[in-house]
Amino acid sequence: MHWMTLPLKRYAEFSGRSRRKEYWMFVLFQFLINLALTFVDLVTGAGNEYGSSPGIGTMISWAVSLGFFIPNLAVTARRLHDTNRTAWWMVAPLIPYLVLIVSVVGALSGGTGGLENLDFASLGGIALLSLVAAIVLGIVLLVFMCLDGTRGPNRYGPDPKGHDIHETFA
Repeated sequence: MHWMTLPLKRYAEFSGRSRRKEYWMFVLFQFLINLALTFVDLVTGAGNEYGSSPGIGTMISWAVSLGFFIPNLAVTARRLHDTNRTAWWMVAPLIPYLVLIVSVVGALSGGTGGLENLDFASLGGIALLSLVAAIVLGIVLLVFMCLDGTRGPNRYGPDPKGHDIHETFA
């Protein structure tokens, strides 16, 4: 349980390093909470019909997700630091969506006469490429989260596993 709640104790600490165990146990912790809250909705029968209001479990899940947003960003940044990567890698999967938005806004404001003269075929191609790029970058980020951290100290701090550089090359 210590590893599951450690990111909450280090709430907005974006500096330093976090082990894989800390990151993945926090992910598991969030999953288990959401699973329990989904079970609450199933038991109470809330939100079962189309158009019905969300159940209490769903509303609590939204609040919990909002509360976990900053710790999630912080532990992800520290995990990337452990692999000697900058935390800016977190935004990499979002860049293709930004490209798509800029493309759509550019096409709409290009003086083409509005939606009737908009080239949806080229925008569809850009949307497909953006989606593929976002998926690939998401997979790259997932791989980074799975990699072992840099042994010994790196530019982001000491090894959270306590390895010294002398132990690494002994």
